[in-house]
Amino acid sequence: MPMAMMAQEDRYKIYSVKLGKEITLAELTADLVHAEVVFFGEEHSDSVAHVLQLEVFKALHGLHGNGLSLSMEMFQTDVQLVLDEYLTGQVTEKNLNADARPWKNYKDYRPLVEYAKENVLHVLAANAPSRYTNRVTRNGIESLEELPKEAKKLIAPLPIDTLTGRYYEKFNALLGGHEGMGNMKIYQSQNLWDATMAWNIARLAKKSSVKQVLHLNGRFHSDEKLGTYAQLQRYAKRLKLLNISAFSHESFSKPDWAAWQHLADFIIITDPSVGKSF
Repeated sequence: MPMAMMAQEDRYKIYSVKLGKEITLAELTADLVHAEVVFFGEEHSDSVAHVLQLEVFKALHGLHGNGLSLSMEMFQTDVQLVLDEYLTGQVTEKNLNADARPWKNYKDYRPLVEYAKENVLHVLAANAPSRYTNRVTRNGIESLEELPKEAKKLIAPLPIDTLTGRYYEKFNALLGGHEGMGNMKIYQSQNLWDATMAWNIARLAKKSSVKQVLHLNGRFHSDEKLGTYAQLQRYAKRLKLLNISAFSHESFSKPDWAAWQHLADFIIITDPSVGKSF
């Protein structure tokens, strides 16, 4: 389905938990403008959500100008230089694709990166390098202490808080509810992922030139204000945060908003009849 068609309002519904009612895209962005960091939690294959991310990005740019930055789970910290070089026109998109290790569905995020490039907006490569999350999965989070100083600059400061309680319960359920050392190490790698994104967002948001950061991640990282959201609250207690949880659902025609209002400040339900991006 063409992107222009997917952007039509009948392909999504937005709910404000604070107001207790459905709102328009314009009303959403008017509310988001007051936050210093906005989490846009997505399901990675949601075609409609990807279009909405770009629309939100454009709208917030109109309100903040060059004070807006985009932060992305989809790029890892060790490719920030390559990303910066591409955004400033020093290298080609072919170089970006070869050296920045973009996700397989980069086509879904490319419009946002291109918009940032055209409008001279900063894009943060927020995520921890996968070689370090893989190391934690194999050897546990304590193994990060053995990394050289230069490597440690690419991740959140050690030690990293391995969040317990509700977040661990959700993660354990995702893995089938089988507790064990193997699953705990996988959970610790998730904490590294979350903490590194949060640490980088916190440092970016503290810059005087930055008015707002729009951060894109899979919604598990920010739903219920857990994961990356909770880690950011630890690193920067005074930042004003808002989060969005966007997902496709079969009850699109008559959504049960009460069932989801614990997830985020704003819930976006997308039409399940629209094809996935992959």
